[in-house]
Amino acid sequence: MLNQIYYHAGTTSAVTTVIIPIALMLFLGFCMTRITKQLRLPNVTAYILTGILIGPYCLNLIPSNFIQGSDFLADIALAFIAFSVGEFFKLSTLKKNGLKSAVITLFEALMASLAVFIMTYFILHLNMAFSIVLAALASATAPASTIMTIRQTGAHGDFVDTLLQVVAMDDVVGLVAYSVAISIAVSSLSGTSSGNVFETMLLPILTNLFALALGGSFAFLMKMLISTKRSTDNRLIISVSILFLFCGICAVLDVSPLLGCMAMGMVYINITEDDKLFKQLNYFNPPILLLFFVRSGVSFNLGILTGSGSLVGSVSVLTVGILYFITRIVGKYAGAFLGCLITGKSADVRNYLGLALIPQAGVAIGLASLCVRSLGNDVGVSLQTIILASSVLYELIGPGCAKLALYLSHSYSDVLENLTEVSETTDSGTPKTQVEILIERLQQIQEELPSHLMMENDEEQAFTQAAEEQYESYGTYGTYSKGHFLNLK
Repeated sequence: MLNQIYYHAGTTSAVTTVIIPIALMLFLGFCMTRITKQLRLPNVTAYILTGILIGPYCLNLIPSNFIQGSDFLADIALAFIAFSVGEFFKLSTLKKNGLKSAVITLFEALMASLAVFIMTYFILHLNMAFSIVLAALASATAPASTIMTIRQTGAHGDFVDTLLQVVAMDDVVGLVAYSVAISIAVSSLSGTSSGNVFETMLLPILTNLFALALGGSFAFLMKMLISTKRSTDNRLIISVSILFLFCGICAVLDVSPLLGCMAMGMVYINITEDDKLFKQLNYFNPPILLLFFVRSGVSFNLGILTGSGSLVGSVSVLTVGILYFITRIVGKYAGAFLGCLITGKSADVRNYLGLALIPQAGVAIGLASLCVRSLGNDVGVSLQTIILASSVLYELIGPGCAKLALYLSHSYSDVLENLTEVSETTDSGTPKTQVEILIERLQQIQEELPSHLMMENDEEQAFTQAAEEQYESYGTYGTYSKGHFLNLK
């Protein structure tokens, strides 16, 4: 549609055909979140639906040349996501309570991958490249929906602690599994002999080890350039430029930047303890992630759901998608159950942890976008279509399943008597009235609620602190008190 408008307006400027689509994607993506927010759905769902609506199969608002020329968004978005994942791997934290969670994570992630691979390759007899990559994508979990549900319910306890640790580690397993799987898949499609063990198995492992080492070395470079004396603006500029540079080098070497960016974040947090940089980047990247997810929705091929690719097999993509949706859930639940059983977790954690690991979005969608580039339009587009369609369904049922798991595991309660402990008599032994007991319960709950400043999310706190530092650097900070400045936000 926009191409026709440009034609009739007599303009073919490349700047126009880029700026207007970006503006539409940002604004319409935001508008869709106003609707999904009322339905208590995550923003990722809104972005994907927006992309589908403005894509070629609905309103056709985005020019095809923009879609083809914006592949780099996947690399940039995944660089930020992978770098942020590294923050959760502080060695001091892992030494304390990470071993059991790591075992559970390996079981639930790899069991899901194994179940999907058996279903696609041995039962449906689909192409090896398609089967192994789809199996690797099955391991990833989206933590946003689960964390949102935990915050809404105020849940706590061993179940919640285990769940948060598992979802933090889960994407790491997914990144490693994908990096190896995509290398094997590319070798398979290029006609490399299956008997050449070095090229099919050892070379992908060596390639990913090189990416890990390179990413770790970039973390030392980042530490050297980002000193405590740097202004907030310069810290952000340096970190973004290093991430972009690393992605560019990996593109030149034809190496996946995912593991390297994750290693960069992991090494950086352990050698600097600088979690503030991660918060600043998290505040910076929402528009980039929005554009990436909307573009993924625009690339969603509705027509391919009823067809099948020549390299995929004779089964329709829609059938594969439905079976993938079900098989992954079964694999996640079984893997989490076995992992908890081996590590000696309680029955509440063992029986219901798998329910909270159903959502799948960010990392899986990003990896699926890279598949199109690595595996071609046939296999790659089929994989992307399945992941996008299933991600929408996972995000629809994910929050409900997570809340059910929290409730069944007794991690939270909506009964007032269970939330507070109030004596029914006074110090002198006189029985209290029901009104007095109710008032005391409400006061107790009110005291436990965080203050207004504590309720700010990490990104807003980082932004506020950065703004104050910038304001102070201009030499006018003495005019206002710190409290007054906070009130001007």
